[in-house]
Amino acid sequence: MSPVRSLGLRPMLPRDPAEPHRVSSTLELFFDLTFAVAIGVVSEQLAVLLGSGAVASGTFAYLFVFFGIWWAWMNFTWFASAFATDDWLYRVLTIVQMAGVLIFAAGAAAAMDRFDFRIGTIGYVLMRLAVITLWLRAAYNGREFRATALRYALGVSIVQVAWLLRLLVPPALTVPSFAVLVIAELAVPIWAEQTRVTPFHPRHIAERYGLFTLIVLGEGLVAITHATIAALQDASHIGPLLLIAASALVLVAGMWWIYFARDQHDNLTSLPSTFGFGYLHYAIFAAAGALAAGIEVALEQAGDHPTLPAALGRATTTVPVAVFLLCVWVLALRPALPRRTSAAVLVLTVAVALAAFVPAGLPISALLVVAIVVVLEMDWRHHSNRESAVASAEAID
Repeated sequence: MSPVRSLGLRPMLPRDPAEPHRVSSTLELFFDLTFAVAIGVVSEQLAVLLGSGAVASGTFAYLFVFFGIWWAWMNFTWFASAFATDDWLYRVLTIVQMAGVLIFAAGAAAAMDRFDFRIGTIGYVLMRLAVITLWLRAAYNGREFRATALRYALGVSIVQVAWLLRLLVPPALTVPSFAVLVIAELAVPIWAEQTRVTPFHPRHIAERYGLFTLIVLGEGLVAITHATIAALQDASHIGPLLLIAASALVLVAGMWWIYFARDQHDNLTSLPSTFGFGYLHYAIFAAAGALAAGIEVALEQAGDHPTLPAALGRATTTVPVAVFLLCVWVLALRPALPRRTSAAVLVLTVAVALAAFVPAGLPISALLVVAIVVVLEMDWRHHSNRESAVASAEAID
C-alpha cells in the first residue's frame, strides 16, 4: 500500500473538465460562508467611511481590502474545479483557509480605517499557505500538470514572503508596495498556465461565480432590511426610508436578473477569455458589495443631518450599480446581444450612474434597471420566437 493511501488520502489527480452533473460541493458552499462574513465586515466599514465623508480614501481602502477577499476565493475556486479530492487532508486545508478568511475579516476595519494591514496580512498569508500545500499535493500526485502546479506553488510562495516583508516598509510606500504585490499576484496564474492549462470545469466555474454573486448581492438585502427597520422606527421619515428600501430592492433584484440573463460558461472558451472572466469579476463582486454600503449611506442621507452633498450621497448607490451592470455587459451581454439592443443596455447603464445628479436619483436608477431587464426579456423572447419559427420551417420541409 502506498504511503498516501495508508494515511487515508486519495491521489490528487486532475478532474474531467467535461464531467457531467458537476455541481458545487457542500465543502465549497461551507467555504463560501466565511467570505460572506468578510464581505459583510468590509461593506459595513465602507459605509462608515463614506458616511464620515471619507469617500475617496474609503473607496480606495475598500478596493484594496476587497482584493484580498476576491483573490483568495478565486484561487481556491479554480483549484477546486480542477483538482478537488474530498479526503480529510483536503478538507482540513480548506478549513485552514476559512480560518485565514476570518482572521482577515477581523483585521479589515484596521486596514481600511488606518491602513494597518498586520492582522489582515496574517490571515491572508495563512489562506495562501494552504493553497501552496494543495498545489504541492497536485504536483506530487500528477505528472501531467506537475510543471503548472510547481509554478503555482513557487509563485504564490514568493509573493507571500513579499507580503510579510511589506509590513516592514515605511508608511510612504504602503500604497505603491501594495500595488506592486497585487500585480505580482495577478501575474502568477498567467505565468503558471503557460506550461499547461489546468483542467477546470466551465459549468462548475460559472456556477461558483454565480453563487458568489448571490452572496455579495445578499449584503444589499441586509442593508434593505436595515432600511425597512429604520422606516418602521422613525415615523417622521417613514416615506423616504420606505422609498429607499423599495428602490434598493428593485436595484438588487434587477442586478440578479441581469447577471443571470445569459449563460456565463460560454465565456470560458480560451485562456484569454478565461482570465478575462475571472479578473473582471473583481469589479462585479466589489461593486455589488459596495452597493450595500451605498444603501446604508442613503439611509443616513435621508435623516435630518446628511453628511455628504446630495449628489455624492446618491452616487454611493448609483455608481456601484452602474459599474456592476457595465462589467456584466462587457462580459456576457455585449457578445450575446444584437448591436442595437446592446447599445440600448449600455446607454441605460450610463444613465444609472448619472441618476446621482437627479434629486430622485435612487428610484430613477431603479426604473432604469427595470428598463434594462425589459430590454433583455424582449430580446430573449424575440430570439426564442425566431428559433421556434426556424424549427417549424425545418419540420415542414
